[in-house]
Amino acid sequence: MRRYRVALIPGDGIGPELTETMLIVMDAVQKKAGVNLEFVRLEAGDACFEKRGVALPDETVEAIRRSHVCIKGPVGETAADVIVRLRMMFDLYANIRPVKAYQGAPCLRDDIDLVFVRENTEGLYKGFEFTLDDVAVALRVITRMGCERIARRAFELALRRDGKRKVTAIHKSNVMKKTCGLFAQVCREVAEKYPEVTFNEQYVDAAAMRLIKEPQSYDVIVTTNMFGDILSDEAAQLVGGLGMAPGGNIGDDFALFEPVHGSAPTRVGKHTANPCSMILASKMMLEWLGERYGDPSCLEAAGLVESGVAQALREGLTIPDFGGKLRTLEMGEAIAQKIMEMET
Repeated sequence: MRRYRVALIPGDGIGPELTETMLIVMDAVQKKAGVNLEFVRLEAGDACFEKRGVALPDETVEAIRRSHVCIKGPVGETAADVIVRLRMMFDLYANIRPVKAYQGAPCLRDDIDLVFVRENTEGLYKGFEFTLDDVAVALRVITRMGCERIARRAFELALRRDGKRKVTAIHKSNVMKKTCGLFAQVCREVAEKYPEVTFNEQYVDAAAMRLIKEPQSYDVIVTTNMFGDILSDEAAQLVGGLGMAPGGNIGDDFALFEPVHGSAPTRVGKHTANPCSMILASKMMLEWLGERYGDPSCLEAAGLVESGVAQALREGLTIPDFGGKLRTLEMGEAIAQKIMEMET
């Protein structure tokens, strides 16, 4: 049995609560599927900055480098110094954000099943900003290489999904003719290499509307960094909010998984936060490990996690926001119990 070293950053705010809840579920799938995970707790974020004067210590980065994969809770005000830096350091160029309806969660429709493939290392989030007297300027960096690899990732994902085999490129090339123009052109070029996948394009403002009007029509959405960040948060509300929104930051050789949302400081100590975002992030982590290392036990474990979440939601075993009565940790325990009861 292969042993996987998992770098674990609990994060800030509700992060530690979500982390402990996720670990309850991970304990169940390890027992059920025979997966061997060694979680190594690391410091990063606001609390780390207050204590040590640095949000992402060098030893944390080195420990991540020695790990097979990383999973983290939400980070607060120092998020740019943690997750954005890690994305750049490890070249985690693909931000994968699934948006899926589960029975028992408050969803706009029950047939929503789409995924964002967001370019994760370029665009305005490069942070190239400066001022000239009373003028502030931000540079939007889009490269052909960045466009090509994120487009390929989207089309390859569309081939693996059981859905519509459809990729929608979202941009604003009618206004940003050079940067979005390059992105759109490269997506068209890559699309020609995947004739079995349907390809279409939408302007970002129209897409923001159509995500509300007809979310069931989407399969894989590929877009640039900031557009993907904003639209994926919007889309999460269609399936119960950010508490149902996991994300993966994936490169060619490494990956980091996390909830999409922030640290929610107003929820700290109330134990009412929805842990599904982090639990489903762990499901994505197990899928990635299974695919990268050819390990069927990890893939089985990933399936168990999603089935456990789905079963608990169906039975109303959830937080008060969804009409249930469970606290955060209790929901994790309920999901873990469902996993242990499943036949494999």
